[in-house]
Amino acid sequence: MVELVLRSRRAVTGGGECAAAVAIEGGTIVAVGGYDDVFDTEVDTDLGETALLPGLVDTHVHVNEPGRTEWEGFASATRAAAAGGVTAIIDMPLNSLPPTVDVAALRVKQAAAEGQTFVDVGFWGGAIPGNSASLPALHDAGVFGFKAFLADSGVPEFPPLSAPQLAAAMIAVRNVLFVVHAEDPDYLGDLPGEATYAEFLASRPVEAEHAAVATAVDAARRTGSRVHILHLSAATALPLIAAARAEGLPVTAETCPHYLTLDADHIPAGATEFKCCPPIRDAANADLLWQALADGLITCVVSDHSPCTPELKKRDTGDFAAAWGGIASVQLGLPVIWTSARARGHALADVVDWMARRPADLVGLRAKGRIEVGADADLVAFDPEETFVVEPARLHHKNPVTPYAGRKLSGVVRTTWLRGHAVTGDVARGRFLTRKDA
Repeated sequence: MVELVLRSRRAVTGGGECAAAVAIEGGTIVAVGGYDDVFDTEVDTDLGETALLPGLVDTHVHVNEPGRTEWEGFASATRAAAAGGVTAIIDMPLNSLPPTVDVAALRVKQAAAEGQTFVDVGFWGGAIPGNSASLPALHDAGVFGFKAFLADSGVPEFPPLSAPQLAAAMIAVRNVLFVVHAEDPDYLGDLPGEATYAEFLASRPVEAEHAAVATAVDAARRTGSRVHILHLSAATALPLIAAARAEGLPVTAETCPHYLTLDADHIPAGATEFKCCPPIRDAANADLLWQALADGLITCVVSDHSPCTPELKKRDTGDFAAAWGGIASVQLGLPVIWTSARARGHALADVVDWMARRPADLVGLRAKGRIEVGADADLVAFDPEETFVVEPARLHHKNPVTPYAGRKLSGVVRTTWLRGHAVTGDVARGRFLTRKDA
């Protein structure tokens, strides 16, 4: 006898999309059978043509609690994640106060999150100038790796590393994953007051990403560390990543929904909700990112959910110089990507690969991001044909600011299950994830 059976004619398993029945016991998938297979259970749910997906894994989320909880928090961020079909997030070491740069700060963050996570949550550590000696203990405490900035992070308590400092941090904790915000400050320009989007974009040219990716690849070559390029925006840097892979270096890259689906040439004047770093570029650049995804050069799509209060977005003035750079999208990533992916001829299984399996593999969570025997029963009922219009007030993010407002999207999350339990937003069943879960 099993606790729960979910059936779908469009289940996305390791073999692609198929009709299947998934049996769940004790929070784990114990069988993946044919759609008509009979199981001894009291709860047998037939989803019909509604797709059954593995829960998405978002390895790039800024929860901001504690310290900047008015921007976002664990309860609101994880409710939004579950509403978007995301069942596991890895929290970035900033913009919380204190940042997660030593074990004491990690414990503060875990204490803040305790009892209010509606999906599973893991943590990145941070590498900043002067904390190399703290990295081994922080790694032992269970963080999945270390984030480093090569340019100003936007918050003073998380300064960037120089190229020598990045290499030194990697040497301090050998064979550990480093995830790098790759923009080179030498190529970043100053902005006038009340800057337009065109001026903001010009201040962060593709050369800044290209140079910083080269720095990160060189650090991987010199130290042997795994390097993952965060939120790649500039397609001109793709040949560097391809060359590093051909050389046998452990270098990977991700991109985000906004770089794939938004277009610099169609950002309205003063629409600071579109500001992020690195910036959204033009449609031709996005086409190249899509091709890199199809080719496997970019391995995953994650949100870089980086919210703030409406006041910090400076929407009243439309000033791209003063506005906070970040896009809140953890709830919308799946339909945003599915809408554009389908139009480009990609299958639902491709989206699952980019947003579930590969992010899980990046951090070693082999029980996440897949429908297979032995995996966690983190599942999503997703109607790929239903459409909706994004209404910011209906999002679960703490602050209803989004560049997708008014956008018509395909794909509606009907139910999200965490280890076999439907996530309703009432009972916080999320667990802390550590490298021990990998």
